[in-house]
Amino acid sequence: MSSSNFEAQRRSRGWSLVATIFAVAVLFNYPWELAQMPLYGASYDGRTFLYCFLASLGDGLLVLLIFAAGWIVFRRREWFVRHGARGYLLMLAAGLIIAVGIERVAVGTGQWLYAEQMPRVLGVGLAPIAQMLVLPPLIFRLVAAWRRRSA
Repeated sequence: MSSSNFEAQRRSRGWSLVATIFAVAVLFNYPWELAQMPLYGASYDGRTFLYCFLASLGDGLLVLLIFAAGWIVFRRREWFVRHGARGYLLMLAAGLIIAVGIERVAVGTGQWLYAEQMPRVLGVGLAPIAQMLVLPPLIFRLVAAWRRRSA
């Protein structure tokens, strides 16, 4: 195999991995977004399902941001396959920073508001923080298991 073919195949696998992580992240985040809507004071109507889908696309990008951070820190594209405690720490720290930052900006600028039912920690909604702490490790674990089986 020529080096250009090898490089093209390597790039293709990289994009396939990114697409897989993104798709799994959207699939996991969409039901979470739907479930937490009452905590933002929203009722369920036709727009809610669209807004939650759009939010889950954004969540997918945030999970890719965590993926990129791991790639940079661990210098391996598939760092999440065998990541150990340092990998979990990276996922949790990045998820916490992302969630708190986005919530502070969005609530501070009035992009969205919390209902009284939203539990808060230091003025930030607990549900979106939990979302970025719980779902990324599950997403990466699922993608890692799928990658190991298909290898």
